[in-house]
Amino acid sequence: MLVAGAVALCALPALAQASAPRGDGQPGADTWPAVVTYVVDGDSVWVRSADRGARVKLRLLGIDAPEVCQPLGPQARDALRRLALNQPVQVTVRARDRYGRALATVHRTQDGLDLSQAMAAGGWAWVDRYRGWHKPYQEDEDAARAAGRGLFAQAGAESPADFRRRHGPCQRVGK
Repeated sequence: MLVAGAVALCALPALAQASAPRGDGQPGADTWPAVVTYVVDGDSVWVRSADRGARVKLRLLGIDAPEVCQPLGPQARDALRRLALNQPVQVTVRARDRYGRALATVHRTQDGLDLSQAMAAGGWAWVDRYRGWHKPYQEDEDAARAAGRGLFAQAGAESPADFRRRHGPCQRVGK
């Protein structure tokens, strides 16, 4: 047993190196450190990898916030800016969406705050049902609805999915 334990301890550095964060935003990457450098809208950010300096566009996994050209879209973007802009974060890329963006869970380094959860709890995003990754945030959205926070302070706020079906991407709205 003692020998097996020593062998396992010797293998730990190799395992740690094999699973080290890549920091390149590719699917399958482990958690890697970054800084949020730009907030696109209420569910998309650009980050700079702390390890390699690479810039990566991320979509926050599990939520769908209004488009910036949609009513309350600028307010949702501002809410995410207040939470994340210039903040060190830990990024875990889980998949890619149909637009090629990395889908990621993003946690603020200082306090572990899950940005997706904070946006849902603040009422600035609906849960996104993509592959069931919304489940951790459903209670947060429900509480925001019940309290009339954020988007849910206005009756009839249109979901981003419905808005995109009716109008297409923001650049086409009004054309």
